[in-house]
Amino acid sequence: MLGAVFKAYDIRGVYPDPLNENLAWRIGHGSASYLREAAESAGERQPMMRYLVVGRDMRTSSPSLAESLEKGVTAQGGSVIDVGLVDTPFVYFAINRLDCAGGVMVTASHNPPQYNGFKISKRRAKPVGEATGLGEIRQRAAMADPARHTPDPANEGRIEQRDLWDAYKEHVRAFLDLEAIGKRKPKIIIDASNGMAGTSVPRIFGRNGSEIPGLEIGEMNFDNSKGEFKHEPNPLVAANLADLRKRVVKDGADLGVCFDGDADRCVLVDETGEIIGCDHLTAWMAGCFLKQRPGGAVVYDLRASKAVEEEVAKAGGKPIKSRVGHVFMKGLMADHDAAFGGELSGHFYFRDNFYADSGVIALAGALSFFSADGRKLSEIIRPIKRYPQSGEINFENEDKDGALEELTDKFRKVGRIEMLDGVTVDCFDSQGWWANIRKSNTEPLLRLNLEAKDDETLRRKIDEIAPLLGERVEH
Repeated sequence: MLGAVFKAYDIRGVYPDPLNENLAWRIGHGSASYLREAAESAGERQPMMRYLVVGRDMRTSSPSLAESLEKGVTAQGGSVIDVGLVDTPFVYFAINRLDCAGGVMVTASHNPPQYNGFKISKRRAKPVGEATGLGEIRQRAAMADPARHTPDPANEGRIEQRDLWDAYKEHVRAFLDLEAIGKRKPKIIIDASNGMAGTSVPRIFGRNGSEIPGLEIGEMNFDNSKGEFKHEPNPLVAANLADLRKRVVKDGADLGVCFDGDADRCVLVDETGEIIGCDHLTAWMAGCFLKQRPGGAVVYDLRASKAVEEEVAKAGGKPIKSRVGHVFMKGLMADHDAAFGGELSGHFYFRDNFYADSGVIALAGALSFFSADGRKLSEIIRPIKRYPQSGEINFENEDKDGALEELTDKFRKVGRIEMLDGVTVDCFDSQGWWANIRKSNTEPLLRLNLEAKDDETLRRKIDEIAPLLGERVEH
């Protein structure tokens, strides 16, 4: 049962089978044991190191799963600060604000409503993945059993409810350029995907943007009271943005924003309804953050356009390439004290947000930089979107390692080979193209991302590389 729900970066499964209240209790028990021990081994022994922050999303199973998880925490001897119905970045904020040993967010992010899960963070909101503690938590959870637990009031922890919305709102608003917004008076459309942005956006910006002078927000799919979704809460799928794109054009808005279910990711569309690639958004915002922190580092997803590296260097910053995944991104953000970071997945990371990602802070930053610029969003992004891209193309292949080895042998003499995450072949300077091919962690798939200096080279290189990767999966 535990093995079915523990993934590479979080815990996730269909409710109530295989994920249920019994497993939630055990995961709470294992998480409390691991996180408190990790904090103590680092020399952190202050009173708050006994506490874990727990938040939950709007799914119908979240209240009971959170309650069982908290009981598992207190049975182990840990205590809980329950922050209630919040977005995932709120939990990161609360862990740092209260200086706790860690925290757990009850959410299944962009998965359908029948799913739920847990995102676990260490002290200072450092992510817990398979290689950074999740495997240990799984082992400890396997040994815990609520049916065999004998309550001991003298050693059990406590559960406290805490309302941190005012502090969270102040924190996010610190990223707003109120003067620029007040002058430009932007009109934006936000699709909350019936997820947690439907709670956080009104609490931070006011209903329809009413608490930010000059800002007008048109709201879509903000009702999250039923735990259901009008469309899949995944902004990376173009079909899920169809209504937002139409609404932006129809209402004459300056830009549109779509959030995922737990509001830690977002995707923007411009005033024409065109979807903005998250790598292009990273390149633009990186330049803006580097004006605030000259010479700083910017961490970016290795699948990102060459334009990201070029724009960061042009702005005087230090581009840092990362493996895919928030565990690696957050680690490099902290290691390099990076000003900003971005992934193709729509996660954006901020130095002044404890190096953590946040959808609402990404919105605040983009809104402020857009307002200060004066141009239309399409005009800002157009020069950055200068290289044709394949997008991610999937190939079925039962011998993924063999295919990558063959690919490496074929291109070793014609370009630079990097093995940071899968295989990256870089012939950009010599032949005008580069590609990254990565293995899926969960399926017999290879994923190709290719970029070139022109459309003809892009088409030609896809045709050359595709036969080496297996059978193309058409969506």
